[in-house]
Amino acid sequence: MKYLVAGLGNIGEEYLGTRHNIGFRIVNELAGAAGASFTEERYGAIARMRVKNAELVVLKPNTYMNLSGNAVRYWLQKEALPVEQLLVVVDDLSLPLGSLRIKPKGSHAGHNGLRNIEETLGTATYARIRFGIGNDFSLGRQIDFVLSKFSNEELEHIPERVKIAAEMVRSFCLSGIDVTQNLFNNK
Repeated sequence: MKYLVAGLGNIGEEYLGTRHNIGFRIVNELAGAAGASFTEERYGAIARMRVKNAELVVLKPNTYMNLSGNAVRYWLQKEALPVEQLLVVVDDLSLPLGSLRIKPKGSHAGHNGLRNIEETLGTATYARIRFGIGNDFSLGRQIDFVLSKFSNEELEHIPERVKIAAEMVRSFCLSGIDVTQNLFNNK
């Protein structure tokens, strides 16, 4: 079985290490652990890898967060994959820092990357891993918060949570959404 795994983020030096780029960080971990490397292709950087009997096409869109749907649609079509074989990895303000949730579908909940994917694909029925980035910001400062870097204290916990998120991707591709939810949600 083949899957498209899209880790969302923004390209450019100014966005490296920001909360909004946690999707990039997770797919970097996933590819790195498999010895796969990314190459620049149309609409993003692509790494190809295998996890046992599953083939993964790992995407880091270069369309910026708010236009992620263009890259996701292109690669689904190019690889001839149905939306059921898509997994999007994204940051989430509504979850405490480092919390992880996988869902088979859902609303965009105000996340512009998910909103654009939903609008572009015409459906919200695709799996997503949400990585909690916390919500410690003042009223009206949401954009500044998501585009900020993690504090040194927060960074002590991030690498281990990123590894677990990468394990969730592998579990989803090998065992499916139900098993992965039971193993990882609320842990």
